[in-house]
Amino acid sequence: MQNTTQQIIVGLGERSYPIDIGAGLLSRTPLFEQLPQQILLLSNTIVEPLYGDKVRAQLQHHTVVTHLIEDGEGAKSFANYEAVMDTLIRHNFNRDCAIIALGGGVVGDLAGFVAATYQRGVAFYQIPTTLLAQVDSSVGGKTAINHAGGKNLVGAFYQPRAVLIDTDCLTTLNARDYACGLAEVVKYGIIADAEFFAWLEAHQNELNQRDAAALTYAIQRSCEIKAEVVAADEREQSVRALLNLGHTFGHAIEAAHYESWKHGEAVAAGTIIAAYLMHQQDRLSSNDFTRIETLLQQLNLPVRAPQMPLERWQTFMQRDKKVQAGVVRLVLPTAIGQACLEPWSDWQALGTAIAAMSHPDAHSPLL
Repeated sequence: MQNTTQQIIVGLGERSYPIDIGAGLLSRTPLFEQLPQQILLLSNTIVEPLYGDKVRAQLQHHTVVTHLIEDGEGAKSFANYEAVMDTLIRHNFNRDCAIIALGGGVVGDLAGFVAATYQRGVAFYQIPTTLLAQVDSSVGGKTAINHAGGKNLVGAFYQPRAVLIDTDCLTTLNARDYACGLAEVVKYGIIADAEFFAWLEAHQNELNQRDAAALTYAIQRSCEIKAEVVAADEREQSVRALLNLGHTFGHAIEAAHYESWKHGEAVAAGTIIAAYLMHQQDRLSSNDFTRIETLLQQLNLPVRAPQMPLERWQTFMQRDKKVQAGVVRLVLPTAIGQACLEPWSDWQALGTAIAAMSHPDAHSPLL
């Protein structure tokens, strides 16, 4: 790949920040020159051995403390939050320090929440190393840790100072995690850009083969769409909720099948339920439903959810952060390139859609 950098600006006035996308950026970005003296590098036990030395080499004139967490969603815990705080305090980190998140969405969410709350807020920077984090969780300032009652229930909106996306990091990503990122990429096409969705259909083979040029464009366009949405609705009062397509159902799947379903897989299955619900309501064409289902399948994502009693779905879905006055609000596709946020109280229709799009043997195609 050519050593070129694409830059997107998330426009939030004084809190605007750049997203730099390119190959080899960990070794050639000017970002590190702007950082304060004290740096906490937060990573996990999988990513740090791969890229930690490369980042620290760019920070040789800084005081860098590295804190590692375990890999996996379970690491977004109160215990790890407290442990990172202990590290900051033990090393006398000041308010003018910076926290760098080097890893996937779990690392970024935890680092951001620590940054939002340490001494009432310190700078943090995102270096996402998974496709899912590059196109979704690293952009937009949602930070959180999990609670036993549900995902991301304790958190804050807190924007990074910059996001650095080195596409070379994707070469070490396993097949399931890579496919999970593609689920979020497809989401952007469904909710906001029919032309981008068609581009994904036309380039599915290149994406599956991790073609550098195709990946760079897919990441760039996904970040452009998210940046536009975040700039318009930073705190998810309206249009930003559309970014949660498939997530209300997906979070229920994750909560019930914590050990066996990854986030992107659950979102893909949840997206199919939402699309089928609209198809059954004659609000999404048969052709558009089929295109969504086919593209997800071609990108090695599950298109059937695990079977659960409707009461269990209800329990988890009622904990969704979009619930208002006890009523679930769903992001629903009405055409490829269009979606709406809608309150939904017809659980009979929901149950029918969930049952139709569930299977007792549902699992990742890559297992």
